[in-house]
Amino acid sequence: MHFAFTDEQVMIAETAKAFFAENATSERTRAAMAETGVDSALWQAFTGELGLAGVAIPENCGGVGLGMVELAILAEEAGRNTAALPFLASLGLAAPAILAGGSEEQKARLLPRLASGERIASFAVASADGTPGATLSDGTLTGAALHVPHGGTADLFVVAASNGVAIVDRGAPGLGVTPLTSMDQTRPYARLHFDGVAAEALADPRAAVSAAFTTGWLVLAADALGGAQACLDRTVAYTQERVQFGRAIGSFQAVKHRLADMMVAIEQARSAVYWAACAIDEGSDESAFAVHAAKAFACDTYSHCAGEMIQLHGGIGFTWEHDAHLYFKRARSNASLLGTPDWHREQVAQLAGLDQAA
Repeated sequence: MHFAFTDEQVMIAETAKAFFAENATSERTRAAMAETGVDSALWQAFTGELGLAGVAIPENCGGVGLGMVELAILAEEAGRNTAALPFLASLGLAAPAILAGGSEEQKARLLPRLASGERIASFAVASADGTPGATLSDGTLTGAALHVPHGGTADLFVVAASNGVAIVDRGAPGLGVTPLTSMDQTRPYARLHFDGVAAEALADPRAAVSAAFTTGWLVLAADALGGAQACLDRTVAYTQERVQFGRAIGSFQAVKHRLADMMVAIEQARSAVYWAACAIDEGSDESAFAVHAAKAFACDTYSHCAGEMIQLHGGIGFTWEHDAHLYFKRARSNASLLGTPDWHREQVAQLAGLDQAA
């Protein structure tokens, strides 16, 4: 089957690519890393001026009313520039959870503010001392959540407890937010502690968790695809400029082979990512299989390409001044968040019935 973007999707891709290339510069990303991990001006422009934050949110909830393919396009372009945005936390995890599991009143009240960028949300899997056990009882939440993406800057949290899913406002009494040091400073984490915090339960917790993870996996896979493509593009450009023994290093056969391997892996990852996006949009029975495969393959590809980028750049690739480390750290973050590639391959094997065959 031949897959191609529609004219509208091509326009979205071109707009997003130009926007991030112009605004998500290395200088701005590094400045955001030194502070909260969010480029506030970039986020305001992305959500307000372009209005792209609501691309996968229905029109009656303040969004654009498109789907997962369009969301993946935006995530790919953001990943291509390692943009310091709460894209995953707010649009890839929290918003889908509210959309799938919230009541009509909750969706009407919360989603327009997320689509407009007025508020930033994050998704937290609650635990007590690092093990499952946080509880939601009589409208209060007790326990803790570790490694909450952009938890330090989020205005509200969608919290998956052991017996339900609830919304917690950042200003709620009893909520403690502790920023954590993370390897990828473009996506900082926080620890949340709930000491009898007032919480608003979602109507359908099972649907909320399923939507959050499914969309989150797709966003991470698309982000990884964009990052891997940037690693290849930048490395190709460098090998055409770097001269050794009187020749550009890109003319050496060994270098060509490594670049070709990167390109092949990226094209395979691209097919996996957009297959998953289409399958989710169409409600296909293969959507679970596709999104697990996309997360595993795209993240492995990103890690490989980021490592090759450093190696083929030589000494400069290992320095703090070069952007290679931004991609390498984002690749590692993507691979570890919401399940490692190995875990996702296990899910693929189970869905394919390979565990029973074994």
